[in-house]
Amino acid sequence: MKEKPIWKKNLFVLSIAVFIAGIAFSEVMPFLPLYIDTLGKFSHQQLNFWSGFIYSGTYLVSALISPCWGKLADKKGRKPMTLRASLGMAIVIGCMGLVTNVYQLFILRMLQGVFAGFVSNSNALIATETPKEKSGQALGTMASSFTAGNLLGPFIGGALASIFSYRVTFFITGGLLLISFFLSLFFVHETDFKPVTEKKLDKASGIIKELRSPQLIFGLLLTTLIIQAANNSINPIVSLYVKQLMANHGNVVFISGVIAALPGIATFLAASRFGALGDRIGTHKIIVGGFIGATILFFLTAFVQNTVELGILRFLVGFTDACLFPQVQTLLTKNTPAKITGRIFSWNQSAMYVGNIFGPLLGSTISGLTSYSMVFIVTAIIVVFNLILFKFNVINNLRQK
Repeated sequence: MKEKPIWKKNLFVLSIAVFIAGIAFSEVMPFLPLYIDTLGKFSHQQLNFWSGFIYSGTYLVSALISPCWGKLADKKGRKPMTLRASLGMAIVIGCMGLVTNVYQLFILRMLQGVFAGFVSNSNALIATETPKEKSGQALGTMASSFTAGNLLGPFIGGALASIFSYRVTFFITGGLLLISFFLSLFFVHETDFKPVTEKKLDKASGIIKELRSPQLIFGLLLTTLIIQAANNSINPIVSLYVKQLMANHGNVVFISGVIAALPGIATFLAASRFGALGDRIGTHKIIVGGFIGATILFFLTAFVQNTVELGILRFLVGFTDACLFPQVQTLLTKNTPAKITGRIFSWNQSAMYVGNIFGPLLGSTISGLTSYSMVFIVTAIIVVFNLILFKFNVINNLRQK
């Protein structure tokens, strides 16, 4: 029997590892505010402040530190960075089960941001080891695996916290990340890595000079930021929108959880398939289709009359998600020299985190000033704006190549 190519083995192992990491990253989210509440006597306002601060702070630190890790990845390899991230976060998240006050938890969440980068470096490794003509399907598979883990995480976290305790769940989460560490250590092989030794590549200006089309790459980074901001603008208000549609009758929490999970299910089902289709017809065409679909669906969501209509539209949004972020990573892969892929992927991760920070703030502000429906209308407008920028910065440059 013909032995599988190394890139296929890496894809198999790392798709399992990021699936486990997806569970680990998301399983503490449902009870994090409840855990914070056990660490002191807080007023309602103080609890909301600490919950938001501790949640968002990780993204802020990650956005700032990711380019440094990307630079190191291009010099030392992507595999060492996956090991650094998974082991570091295993220890840090495990220690969260030992804290005695909110300040200690805050410090550990900041450290979690410092050690971030397991998924982005796994993607960078797959991107550089996989033949370019297969990169869309490979990165789509990685996106599907991580999305599936993210979906399961809240359910598993809730079950573990109910069976054991909040603290034990942090220990188990650290253990899951240790599994990802050992999978990467023993079964992932980085064969095509060539360390970057040129001094000029120590600076961002040197990286930019290596790019065939800097406008295209930075256009893709901006696309990532706006995609994340648009998607996350919805997150703070989905459960409140459900509550409004249900007139506060029925099991609002359960229905909200189901509706929140629906986009991820669709993304899991479709990401690798859209990636493979993009490899055949052009990845940029898949992204444009995603923008058009998302615009229509977000706009229609503003006018739903019940939770069934909301659920259907949110499920369909998941298919447009599968056309966007994973395919942007594919375009980055196809238009970036291999030796600086780690740095470019780290910049993309920083853009993603910035979008994660600003999106919820945008959604909360708009809903506070106007209505929940207006959040979806504004988000649709943002997606149209992103499509226009994408055409100007990316598609026009692709045509000139």
